[in-house]
Amino acid sequence: MLEFGQPQQDVTPPADLVTDVTEATFMAEVVEASMTVPVIVDFWAPWCGPCKTLGPQLEAAVTAQKGRVRMAKVDVDGAQQIAAQLRIQSIPTVYAFWQGQPVDGFQGAVSQSEVTAFVERAAALGGEADDGLADAVTAAEEMLEQGAAVDAAQTFAAILGEAPDHAGAFGGLVRSHIALGEIDRAQAVLDGVPAAIATAPEVEAARAQIELARQAANAGPVAELRTAVDANPDDHGARMELAQALQAAGETEEAVDQLLELFRRDREWNDGAARTQLFTIFDALKPQDPIVLKGRRRLSSMIFA
Repeated sequence: MLEFGQPQQDVTPPADLVTDVTEATFMAEVVEASMTVPVIVDFWAPWCGPCKTLGPQLEAAVTAQKGRVRMAKVDVDGAQQIAAQLRIQSIPTVYAFWQGQPVDGFQGAVSQSEVTAFVERAAALGGEADDGLADAVTAAEEMLEQGAAVDAAQTFAAILGEAPDHAGAFGGLVRSHIALGEIDRAQAVLDGVPAAIATAPEVEAARAQIELARQAANAGPVAELRTAVDANPDDHGARMELAQALQAAGETEEAVDQLLELFRRDREWNDGAARTQLFTIFDALKPQDPIVLKGRRRLSSMIFA
């Protein structure tokens, strides 16, 4: 904790944890960097009084995480294009980027406790600390991958009996019920997630997987939809249905390709439906899945081009 009278060097963050970012370096220092470690972006300006208080608070909280999260400082006066793309309307504005996209944020000056909580949430995106149940979770995941969904569900449920707020076990239990075709039961499990972990990556992944499972139940025939898109490439509705059908058929990479093409043609179509569907697929997969990494990079290059 920072106290009056203590030397400032005690809270000076290492150079590699906090960096000044320009429009030229934003892609590398924020978007690309967030593929492996969460990045907090502080949008500020030298003339902004509250920014002068918030900046050091953020830096201290980031430093306390010892590398689990990084921070990028963006002077909006020199990065007006980035500020416009992210719809920065007032400063200070702070975003947490993970896997190439902003996933959390706030505006204005907040208390130190709120700053600390925000940074801790961002750091947690990169993975949970070992809670002593890691071996059990790993075993349950292996059961699920091998098709033993019933055994996996029982193991995940037992873990939750020991740790009721274990996000990984909640996510695993939801996925087990999805594998068993029990979508409504999976939804019931998800509805019972404690508020404290409702936005944890594992829970968000489970939520996305339920959405995709519901879409799969109503997916149309791939061949007919592909013919419709080939006949009229500007039929955005048919292309969206084709992407959903491909995802349901297990052709995730091609589904992402179709959604990226839809986004390229009309990013605002149907209230940004292509981007929303892409995020649903990305959330449902593991963060380091090659399809996710490639897809996020391509989407980010379109957004920040």
